[in-house]
Amino acid sequence: MTRIFFTPIVLLAAAGLATAAQAQRDPAYAAARAAGQVGEQPDGYLGVVAGGSGDLQRLVNSINIQRKAAYTAKAQASGATVEQMAFTSGCNLIAQTSAGEKYKGPDGSWHTRTGGAPTRDGRCV
Repeated sequence: MTRIFFTPIVLLAAAGLATAAQAQRDPAYAAARAAGQVGEQPDGYLGVVAGGSGDLQRLVNSINIQRKAAYTAKAQASGATVEQMAFTSGCNLIAQTSAGEKYKGPDGSWHTRTGGAPTRDGRCV
């Protein structure tokens, strides 16, 4: 019997996570994030903080499409819904923001991360 072993990168690529991570390494994304033009949202998707050019909106849309594909694959594998996977990821992504980065709080407004913990939805664990 032949066994096939998958490396973590193969599994990530299969789940769509590798392409999402690659898009987020885009210099335009990094610059927009550092400038506070984009931020993490509780729903697991990236948002444009205010205004934003057409190019920035297209970049955010592209990243969000890749995130949804990853959430869909993870949901199918775990028996959860896409929304549950996206929400859980949103909790984690907001927790992983760095000082100075933007995130959307439970009240729906944009916040700038300080040195302390971000304000997250009470359902985040």
